[in-house]
Amino acid sequence: MKNKMEDIDQLIKETLTNEEAKFYDDLDEQNLLEMVGGLFKTKNSWMIIIMFIVNLVVFGLFIYCLIQFLNTDDTNELIKWSAAGFFCVMITAMLKLFSWMQMDKNALLREIKRLELQISSLSGRTF
Repeated sequence: MKNKMEDIDQLIKETLTNEEAKFYDDLDEQNLLEMVGGLFKTKNSWMIIIMFIVNLVVFGLFIYCLIQFLNTDDTNELIKWSAAGFFCVMITAMLKLFSWMQMDKNALLREIKRLELQISSLSGRTF
């Protein structure tokens, strides 16, 4: 299967111009750090930055709740600080989940663009 994919990639690169070949190479698989960096290169990068800042603040609040939870002996206070800590963990998890969904969306868009480029280059080639 790998050899067949390499043949298709080579066939596509032969039919593309230099500029299109460079664009095709940029659509290749990304590692995790490149995917996270790609979040900040989209149209909604301002929202990702705000979510990142909110996530840091909420994590700081969680640490504060954890310290307060460990320093109290009153049962009612333990329940309040644990509920607040749980709420902070839920917010952090939801923000991280949204970020992972955006990374997945970006990967899908990259694959769709790659397929479009493959189809357009193969349809222009005569067999």
